[in-house]
Amino acid sequence: MTLRWNKRTGLVTITLLGLLGLAFWMGSVPVEPALSKSPAPESGQQALSLSGTAPDGLMALQAGLLNPLPGSCREAGCSTLAYGELKRLFDYYLSTVGEQTIDAITLQIRQVLAQNLQPGQLPQAKRLLDRYIAFKAALLQLEQEFAKKPEVERSLRTRFLAMQGLRDRYFNAEEAQAMFGLEDANDLDALARLEITQDTKLSAEEKRSRLAALDQQMPRALREDREAPRALIRLDAQIAALRTQGAGDDEIFRARAKALDTAAAGRLAELDQDERQWRQRIESYLADRTRALQQLADAPESEKQAAVANLQQARFNELERKRLAAYEP
Repeated sequence: MTLRWNKRTGLVTITLLGLLGLAFWMGSVPVEPALSKSPAPESGQQALSLSGTAPDGLMALQAGLLNPLPGSCREAGCSTLAYGELKRLFDYYLSTVGEQTIDAITLQIRQVLAQNLQPGQLPQAKRLLDRYIAFKAALLQLEQEFAKKPEVERSLRTRFLAMQGLRDRYFNAEEAQAMFGLEDANDLDALARLEITQDTKLSAEEKRSRLAALDQQMPRALREDREAPRALIRLDAQIAALRTQGAGDDEIFRARAKALDTAAAGRLAELDQDERQWRQRIESYLADRTRALQQLADAPESEKQAAVANLQQARFNELERKRLAAYEP
């Protein structure tokens, strides 16, 4: 089992990557999808690419880490929603567009929402999901329109501002800030740095000075978000060194809890246990596979393959069998 680290990708990031993420929507999402009238998907099963990963945002939803709704809704007794965490959850499943249909993905998300939200939260979360998918489809159309314009009219900043204007049609200010605030900060910072580096009127020293000023002005949340991967790498190196020195599970837990928190340390301990159990199963399978093939040394190749297949069927489920090729000799 592996952790799935969330990646924040706004318009600038997507554009710089060639709009790879949005490209999957082409031909599969109508400009104004009538989600409530979509035919039922054939299956609500999770995509293979998500196997062994934890849904982004789910733990926060389960822990009740929620953002307040606008005052009018609170006064009416509405439950609260975690807009930012819900967006992360939506993106986690929507990353499989192309592997699955939008209808199948929508069904999965709705099932997860029903299992993890309070009854009073569920209708609001479903409406948010519908608006988010409609926004993603409209964003694709916007990018297609920009692609037809002269280069001078489709700068990254122009496209960013157009994206924000489009977004305002689907989300109010509070929702937009909670769902996209950090992405916007990241995009604006990236835009400013790109414009500085591409400004031919600035000297090398002036560029360094302005970039340093951006470093100083960077919002704390954005700085922490960018520092997080480096912190995880340092923690992994620390844990590897402790294991080399013979540290036990308790010492590993304390080190992780100090760097992260006790809840995260507990989840990582569970992942360690899952990984140990997986390695033990693989070692046992490979040993039995070797013995079976030795016993069938003079048998036809088809019989050997059938014996290995039977062994795999008995030891692993369908998703696990897809991972076996990496361990086969």
